[in-house]
Amino acid sequence: MTPEEPQRHMTIKDLVRLSGYSLGTVSRVLNNQPNVSERARSTILAIAAEHGFELNTSAQSLKQQKSNAVLVVVKGRNNEMFATMVEQLQTLFAATTHPLIVDFIDEDDNEVQRAAHLVRERKPCGLMLLGGSNQYFFRHFAGIPIPAVVVTHNAAALPFANLSSVSTDDRAGADCAADYLLRCGHRNIAMLGGSLDISDTSARRYEGFLDAFRRHGLEFDAQRFYYAGRFSYENGYTGMQTILKRAPEVTAVFAMADVIAIGAMRALADAGLRVPEDVSIIGYDGLKIGSFYTPKLTTIAQHVELLARRGFDILMRCMEQGAPARHVTVPFTLSVRESVRNITE
Repeated sequence: MTPEEPQRHMTIKDLVRLSGYSLGTVSRVLNNQPNVSERARSTILAIAAEHGFELNTSAQSLKQQKSNAVLVVVKGRNNEMFATMVEQLQTLFAATTHPLIVDFIDEDDNEVQRAAHLVRERKPCGLMLLGGSNQYFFRHFAGIPIPAVVVTHNAAALPFANLSSVSTDDRAGADCAADYLLRCGHRNIAMLGGSLDISDTSARRYEGFLDAFRRHGLEFDAQRFYYAGRFSYENGYTGMQTILKRAPEVTAVFAMADVIAIGAMRALADAGLRVPEDVSIIGYDGLKIGSFYTPKLTTIAQHVELLARRGFDILMRCMEQGAPARHVTVPFTLSVRESVRNITE
């Protein structure tokens, strides 16, 4: 008789796939939050019960183990990189005694204020924030007394002894992307990103892009070649349309996220332009979908699994051993595929 194989631990992504609802909706149901239709709530809970889903994020679990829980606040309900990171964290924490509380917010919301509220309400023993903004940490983090780690944002300059960080060097990554386009002969280069006033990530990547331009002795015309929107397929599409109207001579685009790049590629196709023959595109993040797109997307790849693992390791040491805060930088990789053409050849 063949021994039974161990059953795979069901993940949030499995619930998303089986229910057909978004990651944010599934998270709100699991955390017993409002703004969810009864149909969605009953469907998701029925599927969770049928498949024995156990994330320990329900209100009942929190009452039983609230002092031992870890809160994860995700900045961006539709951020695919963060969705992958949440799945990785779920697997890592499943092997510990710490249940997860996962809370998704809009990418423009105040993640630290939300975390502070949930820390007071649910009393977790540790906190992870996926994405962050300095202005919000300065305003609201002082009231959070537990060990915390922010992932994808460098918090080394912030004055909080209980705050660690794991990040990629966004400025260096954007510099690398722009430098690659410039070395391929492009000069009319557009940039698609977020609001420089709200998004620290966008501001760092914008400065890195300018670093490369300055090193090559060039100036960047932001009025014509920069589009600020949200990190989404839709804004990549709209942003590319806007750039084509403002600067039809554009030959290359740096998109601050792969989802923006893929939206821009669709807009170019709809405009009758080819990638990379007419316009080259480079993204940022290294999402798996980019390697399955046509053409395959050249990108600055962040190592998502390593970011999650480093964040997990640091938080566990801080919670269980009283270790001091640490600030770790994870290297990025320029992943050259098919979406950039060298126009000097």
